[in-house]
Amino acid sequence: MNLDELKAKLGEYKKEDIVIIPHAKIQAYVREVDLEEVKNNIVNPNRLVYAKEQKAEKQNEKKYDCYFAYSKQLYHRYAIVLDGKLIIVTIIKINRDWQKAIERR
Repeated sequence: MNLDELKAKLGEYKKEDIVIIPHAKIQAYVREVDLEEVKNNIVNPNRLVYAKEQKAEKQNEKKYDCYFAYSKQLYHRYAIVLDGKLIIVTIIKINRDWQKAIERR
């Protein structure tokens, strides 16, 4: 799935369809990321600049490593699983050049 297809897929979800696991909630709290902002990024993915599909554990799910850019130096990275609901596995806030991080992948 390319980036535009993933953006379209994410745009189909509603905030009620998003499940944030306890680990991700803790990581958001530690990294001072507002969970409402995370949900807004998912349902309105205009900040999504890069996504890489990961190996999923179950056959009927898709897993992605997603980068949401706020500026050249600030981005959020979410590990998400799509299996009917959208599950956010982890949330990372990073203050460094996101373009270099993506180039390494």
